Amino acid sequence: MERKKVFVSGCYDMLHSGHVAFFEEAAQYGDLYVGIGSDKTIQELKARKTINTDAERLYMVKALKAVRDAWINSGNGILDFVDDIKRLEPDIFFVNRDGHSPAKEQFCREFGIRYVVSERIPHDGLPVRSTTALRKECLIPYRIDLAGGWLDQPFVNACYPGSVITISIEPDYEFNDRSGMSTSSRKKAIELWHTDIPDGDREMLARTLFCYENPPGTEYVSGSQDSLGIVMPGLNRFHYNNNYWPEKIDRVKDYDLLLWIEQRIWLVPLYPRVDDYDVLADTHIDRAGAMALSAASDACWDAILRKNAEEWGRASVASFEAQLKMFPNMITEDVRDALEPYKSQALGWKLSGAGGGGYFVFVNETPVRNAIRIRVRRDRIE
Repeated sequence: MERKKVFVSGCYDMLHSGHVAFFEEAAQYGDLYVGIGSDKTIQELKARKTINTDAERLYMVKALKAVRDAWINSGNGILDFVDDIKRLEPDIFFVNRDGHSPAKEQFCREFGIRYVVSERIPHDGLPVRSTTALRKECLIPYRIDLAGGWLDQPFVNACYPGSVITISIEPDYEFNDRSGMSTSSRKKAIELWHTDIPDGDREMLARTLFCYENPPGTEYVSGSQDSLGIVMPGLNRFHYNNNYWPEKIDRVKDYDLLLWIEQRIWLVPLYPRVDDYDVLADTHIDRAGAMALSAASDACWDAILRKNAEEWGRASVASFEAQLKMFPNMITEDVRDALEPYKSQALGWKLSGAGGGGYFVFVNETPVRNAIRIRVRRDRIE
C-alpha cells in the first residue's frame, strides 16, 4: 500500500526539540515533506530577521530522519506554499495550533487535502519548546483591546466620551506584524527598554512610550491605549473624553479574575492584510456610533467584573458591531466568511487588527476549535 504524503510548512528557525517532536508526530501519518518560509517571507510576516538563513534552515531540516524531503517555499505570505503544495499533491496538511489559520483550512477543503492540527506533544522527558521562548528576545508584553477600540482617538471620543478595555499579554508567541496586538508600540518599547518594562510609575512610563512613538509632526498618532495596554499589567479601562490621553484609568490586578479571563479567551490567526489596505476608508463617525461603542464597552467591563461570560460575549459582539458601523472597512469579505463557521462555537467575538493580519478573539466557556491560548501579564513590579 502506497504511503500517504504529509506536508508541513513553517519557519523552523533555531531548530529545537519542539520542531523535531512536531516532525515526528507528522511523520506518523506518512512520508513527511517540509516547506520552509524564506528569509523574505519571515521578514514580511514577523517584521524581523531570522537567526539562521533559509539555506541553513533547509540544510538542518533535510538532515532529520523524520523528513522525506524539504525545500524553500516559492511564494510569500502566510500561504507561501500554494504552488509547492499543488506540485506535491499531499494527502495531509499538518499544522501546529499556533500555525493554524482559517485560510489554510479553506485551502485544504478546496483541494481535497485532509487538514490535521497537532496537539504539540513533546518527546518523552523533554519540555515543550518554541523558538520564541528560546530567542528570549524580550519579555515586553503585547496587548489586546477587549472592547471600545477606536475610542482612544480624539476624532471618535470628541463625538462622545467612552472607555477602551485592554489586557496585557505575555509574549508566548511572536504575533504577526500589523496584527492588532500593539506590535508597532511594542517595537518602540523594545527600542526604549530592550528586554522588559522598567521599574517606575506605570502611567509615566506609558506616557514616555506614547511620546516616543508619536514625536511632534507625526501625521497619524497611534492611540494611547497601545502604550498603556503594553505597560500596565492585568485588566485596564481607559476613559477618554476629547483627548489623546485618558482622563481616568481603572486597573484590576486580582489574580482570580485574570485567571478567569485567560480561561475564556481564544485566539484564531488570520492571514496577513493586503499591502494597499486602508482601514480609514469610507468611515461614518458620529455621535450615535461613538455612544453605541461606549455603551458596549461599559457592558463588557461590568460583565467581566461579575464573571458573566455570556454577557461578556454579547458585549464583545456589540462593541465589534459598533466599530463596524463607523469603520466598515475593518472587516473584509474574506474575514467575514472565515468568521461565520465560528459563530456557533463562541459566546462572543471581535477582531484583533483590521482587514486580516490579526486574530479572531473569541469569548467562550469551552475550547474553540484550533484556537491558541494567552497569558495575562500579572503585576510583577509594583
